[in-house]
Parts: sequence; C-alpha cells; structure tokens
Amino acid sequence: MRIVIVDDDPLVRMGLGAILRSEPGWEVVAEAGDGSAAVAEVRRAHPDVVLMDVRMPGMDGLEATRLIVESGSAAKVLVLTTFEVDEYVFEAMRAGAAGFVLKRLPPTELIEAVRVVAAGESLLFPASTRAVIERFAGPEDADLPDLTEREQDVLRELARGLSNPEIAARLFVSVETVKSHVAAILTKLGVRDRTQAVIVAYESGFVRPGDGTD
Repeated sequence: MRIVIVDDDPLVRMGLGAILRSEPGWEVVAEAGDGSAAVAEVRRAHPDVVLMDVRMPGMDGLEATRLIVESGSAAKVLVLTTFEVDEYVFEAMRAGAAGFVLKRLPPTELIEAVRVVAAGESLLFPASTRAVIERFAGPEDADLPDLTEREQDVLRELARGLSNPEIAARLFVSVETVKSHVAAILTKLGVRDRTQAVIVAYESGFVRPGDGTD
C-alpha cells in the first residue's frame, strides 16, 4: 500500500505517518502541506490512497481532490475532517473523494478505513457518510440512465451503505452477481466509485433522505 498524507499541520502528518507505517507492507511515499503540493506528489509517487485534509491555506483539499480525480489517477482520496456533517466534506466527495474519516479516529479504525478505501469495497461508516449526502445532495433536476430493475435494487442498497456480501444476502444472489451489477451501475452513471453512485442517486431523486434507513 502506497500512501500520501496531506495536511498543513506537520504534527498531524507525523502522527498519521507513524500509525500507517506500523502496518506491514504499507509505505508513506510522500507528504504535502497544501493542495498544490499534494497534486504534484500524487503525480510523482502514484499512491494507492491519499489522506487529504480539506481546509488548508493556498489550494485547499477540495480543489486538490478534483484535480487528482480529473488527472485520471487511480489513487483513492480519503478526506480527513474534524466535523462529520460538513458541506465541505460533501463537496470533496462530490469532486471524487471515496469517503471520509474523522481526525480523532482510533488508529485501528483509521487503518481499516484506508484498507477499505483501497479495496473500493464499500462506503466508509455508512451512517455518517449517508448523513452528509442526505443533508447536502439536492435533489436536483436530473435523470438516471436506464437501469435494469435489479440494478435499481442494488443501487438502493448501495445508498444504505451496505457491502457486497450484505447486498447479496438481502437480494438472495451471489456476491459475484452483485459485483457485476455494481460495475454496470458505475458504467451507466459515469462515476468512478460507489460513493459517487450514491450521490447521483440522491441528487437525481431516485433515493430520497430517509430512504436509506429501515
């Protein structure tokens, strides 16, 4: 696992680096103190995951995330934030961030969050992520491309924050079938990951606030 840490506080970078380097096979390949440096380091180091602070002087994490995503980088951007329900965090996810974690997260949970984002398996901390999306996402006047009935079912479960095995259990299909449906959904919606798909689902009105809860 190759990781870039972006934060304007050197002590925060030091602490995060110590935690991440404790994992066998994980390497912090670069650090950056602002968005412009982050974009340059991602271009140079080709990381798997970028831990991105959003509020920094100069170029902020929002713009840096957008530039990294638009560059075609395969790196997953994981936003670092102090507040869970934050419009700035939502805009970062809308720009292409895979999810977010709180700066006060225990080390074991931070490591798991990085691992999950790198795998692209599921939304991080579904309740918190969903709360951000529900609060700030539209709905806008947008239409979804034609999804099959089963793809619509899967998208609704994605909006609940469920993993592939959980969706498979709920819909009584195999995990491989769910993976195929998720891939088709991402392609049809023109998005790069599950977080983006859920944002589109809310903004289009396909899923509305409160639909993602039992």
